[in-house]
Amino acid sequence: MTQKTVRDYIRSIYDFPHEGIIFRDVTTLFADARGFRMAVDQILHAYAGQKIDKVVGLEARGFILGGAVAHQLSTGFVPIRKKGKLPGTVISEAYALEYGEAVMEIHDDALSKGERVLIVDDLLATGGTAEAGIKLCRRLGADVIGCAFVIDLPELGGRRKLEAMQMPVHALCEFEGA
Repeated sequence: MTQKTVRDYIRSIYDFPHEGIIFRDVTTLFADARGFRMAVDQILHAYAGQKIDKVVGLEARGFILGGAVAHQLSTGFVPIRKKGKLPGTVISEAYALEYGEAVMEIHDDALSKGERVLIVDDLLATGGTAEAGIKLCRRLGADVIGCAFVIDLPELGGRRKLEAMQMPVHALCEFEGA
């Protein structure tokens, strides 16, 4: 019997949310104790021996994964949310969408100058959300040591965008076709 990989736990849903799109659903990964543990452990393994002060999770599935990673590292967790979702004083960063623009926010006191942070999310597509997250962390003076994802969709160019920002990227698996 072949041992399962993280990729084996991810469900593909065709024509969601629109015709022609293949949605890579990580909820099936998160729902399986063995698969979820495997994903968290593989992310942790990639950063073994590195000092990490905080884990930053990108809304929304990055909260699930990032929270688990932060717990295992015994460090704090910081959410980066869509505009209007955080109650305190925030700083904002706009980024481009296929048709328009979106805004991500972080509390202005969530990170301190010099803190080493790891950004975590479920999926790397065009890289816009991650790029906004990196910029927000850097504006607060944090040192982003890398970005970790469960899935990379290489055709959409997100990895290239982040690497052009001198950002190390780690993804557990790749899928072709968006």
